[in-house]
Amino acid sequence: MKRLLIIWHSRTGAAHAMADAAARGATGEPAVETVTLPAHEANPEDLLAADGFIFACPENLAAMSGAMKEFFDRTYYPVLERLNGRPYAMLISAGSDGTGAARQMARIATGWRLKPVAEPIIVCTQAQSPEAILARKTVTTADLVRCEELGAALAAGLSMGVF
Repeated sequence: MKRLLIIWHSRTGAAHAMADAAARGATGEPAVETVTLPAHEANPEDLLAADGFIFACPENLAAMSGAMKEFFDRTYYPVLERLNGRPYAMLISAGSDGTGAARQMARIATGWRLKPVAEPIIVCTQAQSPEAILARKTVTTADLVRCEELGAALAAGLSMGVF
């Protein structure tokens, strides 16, 4: 059985909702075990046990969230040269852009020699004021469907041996 690992961080709920949607999509593939972990709980052993990954986090100040960065900092060297060729995708919630977080995560994934299998899904919440930035977020049904489809596609690809 293949394993899809979804690692997420979220303060206001959007990235968590996106990760949960991807997991729902992936669970339709019986030959793939889907494991969802908050970034602060994920460790190198979790990465090594997985056949593919989805990373979900908010963009804060044009970069991935600090907790997601801490996850990558903590696990980067213990798994370096041990994940080569495994597929990954990204889910990002952002107030306006999201590309800074996507670039940052892609650079880390490149260092791990992971294989991108989809364009990042970036959900822009348009939160610009301090109050809006800190408020709980609701992700639209259409965006959650996109996340579900990504989870389903990655799980299907793992199951079929495409990746």
